[in-house]
Amino acid sequence: MLALSGEAYADGMAKPIPSSVISDPAPDSVHPPRSAQVLVPSDGMGMNALFYLAGGAGPHPTVVLLHGFPGNEQNLDLAQAIRRAGWNVLTLHYRGAWGSPGTFSIAHVLEDTDAAIAFVRRPDIAEKFGIDTRRIVLGGHSMGGFATAAHARTDQQLLGVFLIDAWNVGGSGEEFAKVSGAARAVLAEKAFDDIGNSLHGATAASTAAEVLAHRTQWNFMSWAKDLTHRPLLVVGASKAGGDENRRLAEAVAASGGKVTSVTLRSDHGFQDHRIALAADVVDWLQRLPIP
Repeated sequence: MLALSGEAYADGMAKPIPSSVISDPAPDSVHPPRSAQVLVPSDGMGMNALFYLAGGAGPHPTVVLLHGFPGNEQNLDLAQAIRRAGWNVLTLHYRGAWGSPGTFSIAHVLEDTDAAIAFVRRPDIAEKFGIDTRRIVLGGHSMGGFATAAHARTDQQLLGVFLIDAWNVGGSGEEFAKVSGAARAVLAEKAFDDIGNSLHGATAASTAAEVLAHRTQWNFMSWAKDLTHRPLLVVGASKAGGDENRRLAEAVAASGGKVTSVTLRSDHGFQDHRIALAADVVDWLQRLPIP
């Protein structure tokens, strides 16, 4: 089943905005909201991570929120809105990213995503941070959306999954395959021009080579049948990956999945639609069934 949103709805003009998106919750002196720095283990290393822990007596449903490539946009305003709605949110930096130890690669991102979900499901972590392990949602933006979809293919215990203008890494690999030599180098520099000093061991050239090498298995359009196990929200950006994200949503729905698809008239970072983005995600989260 595919629920599609019209442009007025997508721009937040017709749909009520959840209160947690635009207002603070009532103070709770006994169980106030708080944050906790943690190290999430992955391949023997501790990824830098931060829990946004919801106020009120727990346990709370929990979102693992993944950032994109290289992570300049972390969507922490979205994390705060989700917390105000009563959810814990775990944000993290992959191995080799933004000071986390190790070497960055997209293959490592997929492993790190698996590790993050395993972390929030650990009984000791769930007890310490008030996590309702029956209500865990995985979501991500851009590369984080790609990693979310990759993990969700084999994890049927998630409560739900959301993709925010997910990057089809395999599709980019196909574009790199069309050129070679100096032309490919120019394309790589243009595609990955915002790395700076954020990713240890990764360059535009190495990332392009990895994307090219995995272009077949990392094309998320081939994953539709494996993304039907849990409710799926797909939020696309009309000026970026909106068309491809919409096609993925349609393919999942055609395979029997329950999908909500929204396209916002914005760029890849939703620079002018931050409240609309948060409203769509929070509204969808609050409608998920309680186990």
